[in-house]
Amino acid sequence: MKQYLIAAALAAALAVSHAAGDAPAEPKVLRVALRAAETGFDPVRISDLYSRYVTAHLYESLYTYDPLARPFKMKPLTAAAMPEHSSDYKVWTVRIQPGIYFQDDPAFEGKKRELVAQDYVYTYKRYFDPVYNSPTYSQLHEEGLPGLEALRERSLKNKTPFDYDREVEDVKALDRYTIRFTLSKSRPRFAYTLAATDLMGAVAREVIERYGDESPAHPVGTGPYKLGPWRRSSLIVLERNPGYRERFYDAQPAADDAAGQAIAARLKGRRIPMIDRLELSVIEESQPRWLAFLNGELDIIDPVPPDLASAAVPGGKLAPNLAKRGIVMHKVVNSDVTVSYFNMEDPVVGGYTPEKVALRRAIVMAYDTSREIGIVRRGQGLPAQTMMAPHTYGYDPAFVTDNSTYSPARANALLDIYGYLDRDGDGWREQPDGSALILRMASEADQLTRALNEEWRRDMAAIGIRIEFPTQQWPENMKAARAGKSMMWRLGLSSATPDAQQGLASFYGPESGSENLARFKLDAFDALYRKSDSMPDGPERLEVMRQANLLAIAYAPYKFHVHRIYADLTQPWVLGYRRPTFWLEQWMYYDIDPQARKAR
Repeated sequence: MKQYLIAAALAAALAVSHAAGDAPAEPKVLRVALRAAETGFDPVRISDLYSRYVTAHLYESLYTYDPLARPFKMKPLTAAAMPEHSSDYKVWTVRIQPGIYFQDDPAFEGKKRELVAQDYVYTYKRYFDPVYNSPTYSQLHEEGLPGLEALRERSLKNKTPFDYDREVEDVKALDRYTIRFTLSKSRPRFAYTLAATDLMGAVAREVIERYGDESPAHPVGTGPYKLGPWRRSSLIVLERNPGYRERFYDAQPAADDAAGQAIAARLKGRRIPMIDRLELSVIEESQPRWLAFLNGELDIIDPVPPDLASAAVPGGKLAPNLAKRGIVMHKVVNSDVTVSYFNMEDPVVGGYTPEKVALRRAIVMAYDTSREIGIVRRGQGLPAQTMMAPHTYGYDPAFVTDNSTYSPARANALLDIYGYLDRDGDGWREQPDGSALILRMASEADQLTRALNEEWRRDMAAIGIRIEFPTQQWPENMKAARAGKSMMWRLGLSSATPDAQQGLASFYGPESGSENLARFKLDAFDALYRKSDSMPDGPERLEVMRQANLLAIAYAPYKFHVHRIYADLTQPWVLGYRRPTFWLEQWMYYDIDPQARKAR
């Protein structure tokens, strides 16, 4: 088995000298692993979770979430107060705190560069610049920003650079520290967009214009960390931003949250960030990640890999040998859903005709989710019924659909009825026109993915369907998925907001190639999506969301698998750990106990 000598690799990579006084004699270092490679650190260009983990610590949006509050609590980050909005939720006004500065960079020519309202105007405009083909554009498109849309269309039509200097009413700086958003439609939950630090953190125009296409490798934000040594797809180091403003830990957990109250009492008043350096190692295989944690080379394993759950958390409880070492378990139902999508534009599995719908529904019924949970995930999951994630508004744990029904008999009958037959007697079905029926599911090479592939192979063979697994790295699979070049792919989708509308976006036509990787397009669904998106929360909106779910499930562009149960483990010297629910910024809220680490 391939061995990862992480400590030695980090020592070699981090041979960086510090001038006297620049850093503590023994800086606090937090070491964590990413399960897949990053793609870059320019928020406008990224969609993968692992890059967004990093950008959430480099940039800052107007708002954030309390790290301990459950249920969630929004709070100002660079804003001076919570946003003001009109009664129809179309006009939102935010005032920024004066005295916040970007980290030092040559782009600023030796001057301290203050964050101002115009920086957020520029940040939002970038998502509409067609040169970036931003995966987040489709989400902002739905917010109702016609002035920015017009700038985008003018650039596309005339084949000219995007006009960043043209003022629009949609996103406007009223003065140095005040920004106003004027939307064309009611957006009751627009504040969630304003709190997306990983994507909507402010960038400076001077930086983007200086580095151009190299800006993903030159992130410059106002956040608590800055990018240090970086070996692509291997090691990312984030170092404390020495110019970060005075900001202190003030989390407010619920009164009956004993664990949260204990964390808050211990860390209250500490200056953020408490950790001096973050060392993020890309370790795709679960076994090396686990060994690195056991050896003390990683401070957090989040979560325990499913194939190792029986050894680490047997029966859902921390193994005695780990408890003896002072290791702490943090167990939660994650706000996510794992899915396999069918490319609706693919000639084999796509399409809206009865026989194509029947094929997808048969595949969905033939896959045994309970076996995946019990054998592959060692019980660390709940069956998913829809794309809506736990803990989000609209998620209903009592809602049950055919998606969770395991019935090879019904699947075989459905395939027979619609002409997917074994015409040549070789044991494999052909398509109704007699052509080969072979599924191709994009794959990665890690151990968990291989185990899941075997479940797919077993279940498809039971209904006479061949399946192949072309393999490449996760970022390449994501690129292919966004471009509509993969027939099928399996991935996990984590909720980025407290609202389940994000789950419905995976079926929304205009989100094709972004949230909607299945490229599902149905006018009736899109109408329900738009209706739900503009309604305030309440019973009427929940009913519209239910109708949208039923319609999407009927066409089966996705197979929903599980909501993952995560058992995160932390070393005894890690203080303040709590897995974020909808947000990614977290490491600035943790601390290290140097004495406990030395004792180890």
